[in-house]
Amino acid sequence: MRASYFICALVTLLAASARSGSADVAAQAAPNAAQPVTAAADTRGFMVFLRGTPVGREDVTVSTDANGTVISSRNRLSPPLDLITRRAEIRYRPEWIPEELTIEATAQLREVAVRTTFANGEAATEGVEAGKPFAKTDKVSLQTIVLPNLFFGAYEALTRRLAGVAPGARVTVYIAPQAEVPVTIKSVTTDRVQTGSTTFTVRRYELGFPIPGGELTAQLSADEQGHLIRLTVPAQSLDVVREDLAASTSRTQVYSNPGDEAVTIPASGFNIAGTLTRPKTQAARVPAVVVLSGSGVGDRDGIAAGVPTLGQLAGALADAGFLVVRYDKRGYGQTGGRAESATLGDLAEDARDVVRYMSRRKEVDPKRIALVGHSEGAWVALQAAARDDHIAAVVTIAASASTGAELILEQQRHLLEQLKTPDAERQAKIELQQKIHSAVLTGKGWEGIPPELKKQADTAWFQSLLAYDPAKVLERVKQPLLILHGELDRQVPVAHAERLADLARKKRNSKGVEIATVRGVNHLLVPATTGEVSEYGSLPDRNVSKDVTTAIANWLTKTFAAIR
Repeated sequence: MRASYFICALVTLLAASARSGSADVAAQAAPNAAQPVTAAADTRGFMVFLRGTPVGREDVTVSTDANGTVISSRNRLSPPLDLITRRAEIRYRPEWIPEELTIEATAQLREVAVRTTFANGEAATEGVEAGKPFAKTDKVSLQTIVLPNLFFGAYEALTRRLAGVAPGARVTVYIAPQAEVPVTIKSVTTDRVQTGSTTFTVRRYELGFPIPGGELTAQLSADEQGHLIRLTVPAQSLDVVREDLAASTSRTQVYSNPGDEAVTIPASGFNIAGTLTRPKTQAARVPAVVVLSGSGVGDRDGIAAGVPTLGQLAGALADAGFLVVRYDKRGYGQTGGRAESATLGDLAEDARDVVRYMSRRKEVDPKRIALVGHSEGAWVALQAAARDDHIAAVVTIAASASTGAELILEQQRHLLEQLKTPDAERQAKIELQQKIHSAVLTGKGWEGIPPELKKQADTAWFQSLLAYDPAKVLERVKQPLLILHGELDRQVPVAHAERLADLARKKRNSKGVEIATVRGVNHLLVPATTGEVSEYGSLPDRNVSKDVTTAIANWLTKTFAAIR
């Protein structure tokens, strides 16, 4: 589940991180990668997504010659980002030494003009914002990387500079025109990107930006020539993707198991793209498992904070003898349909389509097909099982026992406590959230709610999430049920597991409901210390706990043995 439905713009967090930077970060050494020399200009289009919904486009041109590199772009981003950039340009001298930044834009209906020149270890800025001139000077390092807020093409310089950099290194970036901050390269991995039937290698960097009280994690991808492919900020549900890779025919193969097989599954009006993971030894008819991801996670590998939860679950369950399928959610990756209009009920129908597909495969025992859902995916699994007797068993992981509206308020209160928000401000935010809930559920009372928040909240998905009541759904779920929860889960606290079991047992024999609490793991199912979201970026172990996969595999084996 999302920690909170209030989503701040990237500009807010990066500006905050810049203000928290200290003057001595300019002394940090930056990697010195060789600069390629190409005479021709290269122009690429990038699609900008917020919470999976397209909000605009940025066209980026990069030209390099003996005098250095020029990165320029134009973009148009709809609310809540609400930005029109007529001109954004950064000039670097050879060896990636910044020379000049120019921006001419309209942000939130206000004119913005900025010009920054770099010389002698200083960034001198003059500009006009909302009709008011301003000027400032910041200390910067010689090879600082210039990253103006919401000028995504600027990350092209960072991807070029990261070539050959090892995890643990730090580079300095100038969040123009605030200040310079150190950015940590937390991990470097190699991915395979698939476009249609063609695949190629990309490098994916996980970056840590300092922000007050923690760290903002971003993921940056580049091709083998160092060109920018993708920028993702998971905490803000922001995704900037090169246009050719934003199509439904492309996906990033971030995680794979030995023998994974791509499959196309027919659904209602579109196709679902998935991956089968086969057991090492396979009998004539084997039990099958369909795994479902949580909210805000659309890809089939279930990647959140660098953890491919579904991909790892699929591998472990296949090793235990099950044929496992995971798939891109509606409107994501290579799956068709529209994410922004999909309700939880629609997602449940998609899961049923996948079950029907699996039941028709000759190597699958159609009487032994289970759903394993994580977080929101657990709710989807329950709703699908309530509608479909062909589903033989259900495993919920990190599922909430309260309604969606109650869960979001619970998560918001916890977040505000973590941020040590003053009581008056905390109460005001909670009351606003409650007002938004009421307006979404009734269609009335939008007066006084900021338009940008209405645009975010007034969606079919959010309405279905708020209205979801597991108590009512469980009345119709008759299949054997395993409720698994991580003891350190702070997004959906472990107390929800026992409450969910009580709800399930009210209408059925308690022998059909089991609980498994896994010690020492968080909402992502990996080992943790505190379990807080703020800890995700620094987790040393990004592998789903074997205690989790063993508990699920053992329960499914026992449950399916009784069905034979």
